[in-house]
Amino acid sequence: MAMAPGVRKLALTAHVASSVGWLGSVAVFLVLAVVGLSRENTQQAQGAYLAMQLTGWYVIVPLAFASLLTGLVQSLGTTWGLLRHYWVLAKLALTVVATFLLLLHMQVADHVADAAVRTNLSSTDLDGMRVQLLADAAAAVLVLLTTTALSIYKPRGITRYGWRVQNEQRAERAGGTDMDTAAAARA
Repeated sequence: MAMAPGVRKLALTAHVASSVGWLGSVAVFLVLAVVGLSRENTQQAQGAYLAMQLTGWYVIVPLAFASLLTGLVQSLGTTWGLLRHYWVLAKLALTVVATFLLLLHMQVADHVADAAVRTNLSSTDLDGMRVQLLADAAAAVLVLLTTTALSIYKPRGITRYGWRVQNEQRAERAGGTDMDTAAAARA
């Protein structure tokens, strides 16, 4: 099922905007995690962790789901398809895993932000969680850059399903008279 050109461009715009927004907001989250590790200014660290919690829940999580949803719309509504190309499958898998891990990561962000409100964060308490926030954000930036690169470079490689669909389409374009070709494409 192909989308009309105007709808396709609108869906692509929504997908690019949500994906780039997700990447940009995670980069901000990473900067806030670096600031939060600073021992020199406790108020800045507290503010950073509160900003991370708000940014996470009200910007990053919605953009992650928007990127996932618009990516599904793009793949299902264009010739790329969801299961035809390995790069689409890789991008889908990375996006699903990143979204799931984001939801787990937000539990750590919530815990550290809550502790930042209650304490001055000057002790070594929560150091492991604070470093985890930084490491998770850095890893997320790398994963999102990888999905971006997959979208741009579109590495070759068609799945078995993709080959079958491609052969069926060729048989239909040839007039559908070659029954052997069509039967072989279905096999």
